[in-house]
Amino acid sequence: MHELKPKIHDETSSLDYVLVGDYYIPAIELSENDDRPIGKWGRMHRAYLEETNPLLLNHLILTDKLHIYLANLNEQAQSRYRHLVRQMAENEGITEDLKRQSQWVWVKAMNSVASRAEEIIKSEMINV
Repeated sequence: MHELKPKIHDETSSLDYVLVGDYYIPAIELSENDDRPIGKWGRMHRAYLEETNPLLLNHLILTDKLHIYLANLNEQAQSRYRHLVRQMAENEGITEDLKRQSQWVWVKAMNSVASRAEEIIKSEMINV
């Protein structure tokens, strides 16, 4: 039987592997460059990837692109969500005057808008 090398490089995946016992384990070092949070939308998309596309999720993890991918998606989803809420509230006449007149009506209306905006974000950006 031949001797196993302590470290090998796979040209197809551009990954280095280290011998641990009888197995080669990917030698992955996570970058500390990006400290942006992945937030609610990033966590939701990661859960979606775990269920529907584990190959893409593993690829992103192994190439150290998952955090950047999820952080970017979270920022885009937050921006789109704020825009949708603002636009829907304006179209439905939910204003600061309504808030002063009847807080309960304003809260109900804004909760409805927020819920619909969240569903739109989920269908457009998270569960795709």
